[in-house]
Amino acid sequence: MNDKQKHYRDVLDSFNTAMLCTLGDDGVPRSRPMQVADIDDENRLWFFTNLKSEKIAEIEADSTVGITMQGGGKFLSMSGAASIVNDQNKIDDLWKEANRVWFPDGKDSPELTLLVVDPTDGEYWDTSGLKGARYLFEAGKAYFYGTEIEADHLDVNAKVSL
Repeated sequence: MNDKQKHYRDVLDSFNTAMLCTLGDDGVPRSRPMQVADIDDENRLWFFTNLKSEKIAEIEADSTVGITMQGGGKFLSMSGAASIVNDQNKIDDLWKEANRVWFPDGKDSPELTLLVVDPTDGEYWDTSGLKGARYLFEAGKAYFYGTEIEADHLDVNAKVSL
């Protein structure tokens, strides 16, 4: 893993919430916030969800999803394939009591399932910390000289690069 790929993973690991975008049956994109349950070694994102939610039918019709994450001067966007995973052992491994607000019956709730997103490509931008100061300097320079700014950005092919 090169430095930029490691930094991508560090940016990915810095988020605990994502906006998950699916395609509705009318062709209109629908986004909703999702709590990240886990990011595994293959950079797959795991979420708890309700089997009765609209996103389940949308994913069954078209598994291509978009994910965006943002906070603290870091931004991440990725596309991938989503799938429903009914694996009680994995649910047990990932369960946190905070999830009880969505699933009052706990990890044995009959509506509880996992949604996993296998990223196919993505991008990140990091303007946090000292990178933010560098970004402001580069933005000022670009404005002064009438050029385009070069931000800290990496196109990531998750299957090849990560």
